[in-house]
Amino acid sequence: MGGDDAPGAIVEGAVAAARQLGVPVTLVGAEATLRAALESHPGWRQLPLDIVDAPEAVGMAEAPVAALRRCPRASIRVAAELVAHDRAGAVVSAGNTGATVMAAHQAFGMLPGVDRPALATVIPTRGRPAVFLDAGANAECRPQHLLQFGIMGAMHARLALGIERPRVALLSIGEEETKGNDLTREAHRLLKAAPINFIGNIEGREIYSGDADVVVCDGFTGNIVLKTSEGLVEVVDAILGEALRDAPASREPFEQFRRRMDYSEYGGALLLGVAGLVIVGHGRSSPTAVQNAIRMAARYASDDFVSRVEREIAAATVS
Repeated sequence: MGGDDAPGAIVEGAVAAARQLGVPVTLVGAEATLRAALESHPGWRQLPLDIVDAPEAVGMAEAPVAALRRCPRASIRVAAELVAHDRAGAVVSAGNTGATVMAAHQAFGMLPGVDRPALATVIPTRGRPAVFLDAGANAECRPQHLLQFGIMGAMHARLALGIERPRVALLSIGEEETKGNDLTREAHRLLKAAPINFIGNIEGREIYSGDADVVVCDGFTGNIVLKTSEGLVEVVDAILGEALRDAPASREPFEQFRRRMDYSEYGGALLLGVAGLVIVGHGRSSPTAVQNAIRMAARYASDDFVSRVEREIAAATVS
């Protein structure tokens, strides 16, 4: 029930995932509303789709703590409970991020050795894709949290992207380790001593250069970076589209650029650190983005990703 275009875009993406990928999907929300949305998709009753009724929902603009107290049967809480009780393999949500993080924390708890969850999103670079975290789960962080993000981000890049020795960088206002605020300077010291391939600080202009496979920052900064990047891509897309409107022969490189930079191709952000699998989509998630988020969730569930991360954290002896 969450997302700017819910439930229509969510239902359409779920139907596409069930039909094209064969992934069993449980839709959680107001049953009558969901059934009405499904009726616009012929043949949905023959697909591996199920509905679990959850009469309440958290609005996109609501404060998470107050909303979850007010709505004990909110759809995001019910969805997390389904995974916690092994009735589903993962939660996929495009709704209120804070409520999703809080519901996941309450339902699953944290992995041993992790204090805070982090939203890890895959971003395009000039080379191979990279992992960027925290993308918005924590507005305020301590240095040890950034250390844990770096370790979990490196695991994500290794396990999910196949990068054997990921290069981990800390986002700051200068490359020198003395640059930045108290948070980044102390985080730099901790990351430098950690059992990861830490390459030091990078500046904002280097995020998409491909020089780092994992970029670490606090969630407040990370969310601003991602939203700014999305806005810039939309402007560039519009300017290039206008420039090439009368030159159809030149559009193929433009279309390649658009596909490469389209957030919907990446599905959503993985919530690292909780003891359950959660994919958080963009609030404006299109049906394609929802389908790709479900594809991502199914792949990570079949790979037993959370258990593998837990084992990696234990081996790294994070304190």
